[in-house]
Amino acid sequence: MILVTGATGNVGGEVVRALAREGRPVRALVRAHTEPPMHAVEQAVEQAVGDLDEPGSLDAALDGVRGVFLLPGYRDMPGLLDRFRRAGVERVVLLSSLAAVSKDTRNAVSQYMIASETAVRESGLAWTFLRPNAFMSNALRWLPQLRAGDVVADAFGDVPIASVDPYDIAAVAVRALLDAGHEGRAYPLSGPERLLPAQRVAVLADVLGRELRFHALTDEEARADMTGRVPEEYIRAFFSFYSDGTLDESQIYPTVQEVTGTPPRTFRQWALAHRTAFTTKPASTAKPASTAKPTSTAGAASAAGQAASQPAG
Repeated sequence: MILVTGATGNVGGEVVRALAREGRPVRALVRAHTEPPMHAVEQAVEQAVGDLDEPGSLDAALDGVRGVFLLPGYRDMPGLLDRFRRAGVERVVLLSSLAAVSKDTRNAVSQYMIASETAVRESGLAWTFLRPNAFMSNALRWLPQLRAGDVVADAFGDVPIASVDPYDIAAVAVRALLDAGHEGRAYPLSGPERLLPAQRVAVLADVLGRELRFHALTDEEARADMTGRVPEEYIRAFFSFYSDGTLDESQIYPTVQEVTGTPPRTFRQWALAHRTAFTTKPASTAKPASTAKPTSTAGAASAAGQAASQPAG
């Protein structure tokens, strides 16, 4: 049995669906107040209610589990992992970030990822780390602007990123969970092309049949836009990554092809697969997503934001 945390999120949901497609026993961990609702395919698999910040709530969820797909940053990662080990878990695949590579614990995002990787590495469990570039699904944060008009304004317009489809992250995660030979490996993950934000907007324009344009915010505008909705320490981290250039997500890695045997998806493929998200009007009763930690801007932010607003991902 594989336990998937963040099972309603961008990556966790793809892991659930990929395991289900292979006919593997999979259990989706959710909380009693889970939002948003689970995807139809995810609803068809076994679910367990539990809170990873409260390891004592996980007895039923961990019953018979041998592998866990884990998001980072829970309150007591060493204690949580010890609970896994005592329950019989044998391996953990951690969704981390390239921000962990820097070893700069003064950077809030890097510190967050370093602490999570350290806890997993010292847990005594077999482990694999996934360190993706920015998620292609980060483009979904443009939805409010695209519903309001044809201009997308965002920060760091001169920073190219080889973003990766959560589908491909999940495909690598599944192989690491099911197959031998991935233990003790840290996998950098990317898509097949590096694109500027304006180029991603141009792809969306073509897929949606709309005349869209990108407006690059100045650093001052970007800082003002983030202030009040993103903690200051994360704003500083993002500017360190993208303005100062301490994180390079423009690199293209062969990992997805090497691990899965299939080339990673392009941003156009991601946009085509998620076109309805950009064309469907939101329900008036929809609840806003949690913003306890940042989920905009970067792959680092994507992963950092997931554990903070479980079961996002």
